[in-house]
Amino acid sequence: MELIFATNNKNKVKEVQSLLPETLQLITLSEAGIDVEIPEPFETLEENAHTKIETILRLTYRTNGFSEDSGLFIPALQARPGVHSAHYAGPQRSDADNIQMVLSEMRNQADRSAYFQTTICLIWNGETHFFTGTCPGTIEMAPRGSGGFGYDPIFRPDGSSSTFGEMDLVEKNRYSHRKKAVHQLIEFLREAEKKS
Repeated sequence: MELIFATNNKNKVKEVQSLLPETLQLITLSEAGIDVEIPEPFETLEENAHTKIETILRLTYRTNGFSEDSGLFIPALQARPGVHSAHYAGPQRSDADNIQMVLSEMRNQADRSAYFQTTICLIWNGETHFFTGTCPGTIEMAPRGSGGFGYDPIFRPDGSSSTFGEMDLVEKNRYSHRKKAVHQLIEFLREAEKKS
């Protein structure tokens, strides 16, 4: 079974690929010959994920594929950076700049709770399906670790003493919001395969 994954983020491709069964072949945008900046104009993860996969299926003339949108939500910052996580500190999409902006805004906050959320939008035989995973945790006072990407060095998931930035992919997947959403996607595809 082939599915196109509508993202230019190589780190996300690596994470998702590590979770998929061997029977599912992931087609990346580069493999599909697509090199475009996919729009993310909306205020919800669902709408952004939906418009991304719609755009890519139209460009590739394919019928099945998925995309995802993720964000870091911090209650003390009124749920920011949220859907604007990738370019929170500006259009340059710098992980380091984004981290520093969050740490600056959190400097005097007693409540350091936060959560990552991933929403996957799958278009399958013309029908749209959503799968969501969340990972609660805490914003650390300073970055720790050089692994992962995005806000991983300042996010410590509940139940762990390590930040995502200090974990390898196997350990991160024990907690990962993305893993939770991908598992729902896989279960849906397994059921769809049985019916076909």
